Amino acid sequence: MLFDTHCHLYAQEFDADREEILDEMQAQGFMPCVLAAEDMPTSQACRRMAAGRPWLYFAAGVHPHNASGYSDAVHAELLAMMGEEKCVAWGEIGLDYHYDFSPRDVQKEAFVCQLDAACMLKKPIVLHIREAHDDALAILRARRGRLPSGVVHCFSGSPQQAQEYIGLGFYLGFDGPVTFKNAPRLQACARLCPAERLLVETDSPFLSPEPVRGRRNDPRNTLYIARKLAEIRQEPLEAVCAQTLANGLRLFGIALPKECD
Repeated sequence: MLFDTHCHLYAQEFDADREEILDEMQAQGFMPCVLAAEDMPTSQACRRMAAGRPWLYFAAGVHPHNASGYSDAVHAELLAMMGEEKCVAWGEIGLDYHYDFSPRDVQKEAFVCQLDAACMLKKPIVLHIREAHDDALAILRARRGRLPSGVVHCFSGSPQQAQEYIGLGFYLGFDGPVTFKNAPRLQACARLCPAERLLVETDSPFLSPEPVRGRRNDPRNTLYIARKLAEIRQEPLEAVCAQTLANGLRLFGIALPKECD
């Protein structure tokens, strides 16, 4: 059994065959799965998709790209969502200095607002940090001792930064890029990550792994990532699958329903 801890199945790229993918995932025993939101409309879409599917869960939050749209009303609605059974995390939240779709000071304000709420609620967080690890770590460091659990989604930092995130209690999420030939630093991070802090993600429809790079990604490709992690870490594939499943369940506080056993 595999656990894709981060995907965007609500994206328009899946409009033609979303139900087919979901049916195949269930038939293959591929579950559970966490849908990660980017703003309020996608948080609501995640909620709708997860309803009625016992193996789908979701994270609600505002991505740094959309930080300019953060408001008191959005914050209040997100707070209400956090009390729902299927909402297992606040995210994805953080900082993205690669695109700067929202000004950096606005990104920081939205990040801190959501992070402090998650700290208060002890709600797991899903972090999106791209080319902003120094600022993100400074913000997290200042909250040491009251941070909730969480994952650095699609980890892209250095081995030293990986160690610091782990020291702060975070998991590291590895996606398609860890399978690429030109990713020795990322593979070094995957190698050093303690087994109990390792997660597998697709971020689908983005970041397709080898050997399907260049095509639309979907949660069924999680196996390629798990295989690469097993190779990097020189561990049996079955052990990586079992460990990452256990890690995801623990992080998000999920107990598999009986039909998923």
